[in-house]
Amino acid sequence: MLEAFDWLIGLDLEHLSVDGCCVKAPCGGDNTGRNPTDRGKSGQKRSVLCEGHGLPIGVVLDGANRHDSPLLRPTLERLSRFGFDLPERIRVDLDAGYDSGVTRELLAELGCDWKISPKGTYIKINHTRRWMIERTNAWHTRGFGLLQVVLDRSEKAQQAWTHLANAIIVLRRLLKESWTQFRWDDRPVKPYQWR
Repeated sequence: MLEAFDWLIGLDLEHLSVDGCCVKAPCGGDNTGRNPTDRGKSGQKRSVLCEGHGLPIGVVLDGANRHDSPLLRPTLERLSRFGFDLPERIRVDLDAGYDSGVTRELLAELGCDWKISPKGTYIKINHTRRWMIERTNAWHTRGFGLLQVVLDRSEKAQQAWTHLANAIIVLRRLLKESWTQFRWDDRPVKPYQWR
C-alpha cells in the first residue's frame, strides 16, 4: 500500500513524527508489561512512525512499562524498508518525552534534524507538525478494536493486526487523495464511502 501511495501521490519522508501510545492488554503475552498509567495493569506500548501526511510507515510493539526514548532507534530503523529512496535531510518531530541528550545524540548519529517540544512548556499541538502522529494514534485506537484492547498473546498475531490496520489506513487515504487528484472517463459521480 505504501508503494502504491508513493507512486500515485508521493510519501513525505522529509517530515517524520514519532510517538508512543499505551493500550490495554488484559490477557498479557508478548510485548506487554505493567502500565504505570493504568494502576499497574497489563498493557502494551505502540511506538508509531508516520510520514508528513500522517500515514503510519513503521510500528514497534513493547510493554507499556517501557519509556518512549529507548524505542526511538528501532522505530526509526523502520525507514530501512525504503532503501536508497530516502531524502538527504529528514526532520523528526517529537514530544517532550524525548527531550534528552541521548535522543539528540541518536538523531545526530542518524543524520536527522529534529524538533522536540521542551519539557515543562505547553505548546498547542496545532502549532506543530505533531498533530499528524496524534491523529494516526487516534485512527489506531478508535478505528480498530483489536488495537484498542490487545487480546492476542503472540507477537506474530499482534504484528499482523497492526500491519493490517496500517494498510487499511493507507488505502483509505489513497482513495481519498486519488479522488481529488485524478480524473478518468468512467469515474463514478460520488467517491466510495468507507463505513
